Amino acid sequence: MKKTGLFKAMKLCMDYKKAGETEKRNIRQKRLDDLISHARENSPYYSNLYCNLPQDASFSDLPPVNKKDLMENWNDWVCDRNLTLAKVEKFMEDKDNIGRWLDNKYLVFTTSGSTGNPLVAVYDKTANNIMGGIAACRSYARKEDLKAFMKRGRKSMAVFADGGFYLGNSSVRSRLLSMPWKKKQMAISSALYPVDKIVQQLNDFQPDMLGGYPSNLELLIDEANAGRLNISPVIIMTGGEYLSDDLRARLSETFKCYVQTAYSCTEGGTVACECSNQHFHINDDWLIVEPVDSDGNPVPDGVLSDKIYLTNLYNYTQPYIRYEITDRVIMHHSPCGCGNTSPWIELEGRTDDVTVFDAGENKVRIPPLSMYAVMKEMAGIRRFQLLVYDDNKVEMRLEEADGADKNAVFSTACHKLKEWLCSQGVTSVTVTLTEDLPQQNPDSGKYKHVINMQK
Repeated sequence: MKKTGLFKAMKLCMDYKKAGETEKRNIRQKRLDDLISHARENSPYYSNLYCNLPQDASFSDLPPVNKKDLMENWNDWVCDRNLTLAKVEKFMEDKDNIGRWLDNKYLVFTTSGSTGNPLVAVYDKTANNIMGGIAACRSYARKEDLKAFMKRGRKSMAVFADGGFYLGNSSVRSRLLSMPWKKKQMAISSALYPVDKIVQQLNDFQPDMLGGYPSNLELLIDEANAGRLNISPVIIMTGGEYLSDDLRARLSETFKCYVQTAYSCTEGGTVACECSNQHFHINDDWLIVEPVDSDGNPVPDGVLSDKIYLTNLYNYTQPYIRYEITDRVIMHHSPCGCGNTSPWIELEGRTDDVTVFDAGENKVRIPPLSMYAVMKEMAGIRRFQLLVYDDNKVEMRLEEADGADKNAVFSTACHKLKEWLCSQGVTSVTVTLTEDLPQQNPDSGKYKHVINMQK
């Protein structure tokens, strides 16, 4: 792929939006053809994977790939023969390298590893500029929010994990390292800090745009209502986790501003941007999303998939072609009232773990948001976490609201949870209260309400 600067990337994004459907289709096809050809010629892994396929094989004939296989073949996967996983891991040993360029060519990103070993990704300057172009042109769902942000002063602060090579943290630090004067306009507060420290930093910085994981921003609602947090952002942008309608509404009411989110991942950057109708429009000029069932068969529009295959059309250093991601989506090609003609998806609201309970001779799979919905209605709970073990054993971590009796809250929560599980056919459950408070992932700062501890 030709070297592309940020302004060129922005122009490509804007030109695509103005193009007709035939021209858009041709742009997508050329980018796909070029990527596949590049991978065949420069990645030993893909060369071997595709060796028995004809040059004109259809896209659907290409075998899918997954994180485990790619990480096991990392050195053969990348297209730069001077890159090795050992070299990248050595670079990552020094946390001061977060946001710095490896060999003056690549930014390094990792996933949090919450579902296994983390993926190690490298993006060259062109890929980073395209990610920046997408963000610059498509981040804001409503023009009035962008105008308000620009008019107010363009100060943004995000509550993310700042101790790792994560996509958001590394991208922000890279910008701050290259443009030190941006420190007055851009900052990160660590999601791993105590809430009172986050509040202090936000009060001191006074962001016009507030960003972060939904589970962290949720804690700020109580801080604002108690008068400890005093900020007035014109826009809130969440990411990294599912944003529920309930939390969106509460954030909007508390901070008196519009709240939006996006669908992103380390392997593809911003995969889909939310519009004013809260539809996630795929950035289909740069990414291909294929909803599939558990066997990899295509899933039609309007049907919930078991996973997706993602193809990143702009990362030539480390190609992701039909890369398996376990997110469940519903695809739509129907018109959207916002005017964006790109396909859009609904995301399943699943950030936590699906758990399995014994119900007599049967097994019952319990979606995490069902248990979350039961628990969140309880009075007296500030935060909770359920750890589900084998043999229908549940450990409950509770942080009670101010003035609430923890044991009384647990007693009510235990009864309600058992009652709901009984309605699902699970009649025998042991629920215990632990002295531990709800905990974030110690590395990523992300938070789960339901954690599968089953073997």
